[in-house]
Amino acid sequence: MKKITYINEVEIKNKTVLIRVDYNVSQDKQGNITNDKRIKSSLPTLNLLLKNNNKLILMSHLGKPKGRDMAFSMKPVAVRLQQYLPDYKVVLIDDFLNESAFAKASADASENNKTIFLLENTRFYEGEKKNDLEFSKQLASLADVFVSDAFGSVHRAHASVVGVAQFLPSYGGLLLKKEIESIYKATNNPLRPLVAIIGGAKVSTKIGLIDKLLELSDYLIIGGAMANTFSCAMGFEVGKSLYEKEFVEKAKGLLDKAKKMGNNKLILPVDRVVGNAEDLNNPGTIKSVSEIGVNDDILDIGPESVKLFDQYIQKAKTIIWNGPVGYFENPQYKKGTDAIYDSIIKNEGVISVFGGGDTLTAIKNKTENEKITHISTGGGAMLEMIEKGTLPGIEALKR
Repeated sequence: MKKITYINEVEIKNKTVLIRVDYNVSQDKQGNITNDKRIKSSLPTLNLLLKNNNKLILMSHLGKPKGRDMAFSMKPVAVRLQQYLPDYKVVLIDDFLNESAFAKASADASENNKTIFLLENTRFYEGEKKNDLEFSKQLASLADVFVSDAFGSVHRAHASVVGVAQFLPSYGGLLLKKEIESIYKATNNPLRPLVAIIGGAKVSTKIGLIDKLLELSDYLIIGGAMANTFSCAMGFEVGKSLYEKEFVEKAKGLLDKAKKMGNNKLILPVDRVVGNAEDLNNPGTIKSVSEIGVNDDILDIGPESVKLFDQYIQKAKTIIWNGPVGYFENPQYKKGTDAIYDSIIKNEGVISVFGGGDTLTAIKNKTENEKITHISTGGGAMLEMIEKGTLPGIEALKR
């Protein structure tokens, strides 16, 4: 049977290694990196390959640039990576297709292999998202070996993720291995009860996942703005709150499916906090779901919902959590998300897998994150892997 070979299962020595990392980090409006977990998570792979005297060429996308937009340059990433690898010189290659520029950078690099190359944003190139064959060949021509360590990107069939693997001996990195093994453990043969908590804004992007989790989990908790679409499907008013009108019928179908499965399979909020998203001082008003008015804006789950969710979380032996349950960007409406976190931490011995960019941002300053079994670097990839069982970037590595 075809499988992935990981870099700790084979000796890669004295090679030029092209590594797809996930350095799609969050930044503020000034371009400063606000969360570098993805950079730090790549270091075990880089250090193992450096230890074996390999020359490293790293590539990643950052954001959603339209063409070569320097607002999405990898320069801040190169600066941050340099801080974590002070014994090496991190050199940003502005355009790897410009052979003279690459040759000059290589010539400037110290001869004792103490240089790490980082290619400029892969999405600056039209061939990346198209998984263009010629572009994939050009990337592959830079190295002897390809290593994929960008779990956050393996759900995308792009040139730097999938295309390159056709032309080079290809392996999985240590982060990729950890991600795949953790998610398989939580979904393929989980300790039960398995409780899944899905938040965020849109049912539309997670409809297949919710359907899959209904079958996979013992209890499925839904919060965030996506719970508003389910409230609407149940006939409740949602006022001015964010919801997806075109997915109300789909939500009804999922409610019917859950009802037939019985045993309180799908758990929704029973009370909500309504208020003004822009008001940083007013904590809003708690209302039961039946009390929501036409002028209300739902921004968090209420205290009764917190108690209800906690009952199921404390029963769990395995927990999968993706997506905040309120408008966490405003501290007044982060209380529900914080309560979910505290409830999971309180359940000692539970296997917990967290994922999603917003989830990671919401918990980044928490002091007990070491109690979480696995914090995934890839939200979309994690969800698609649970839903589909595999992903294009995983299949591309199998030999």
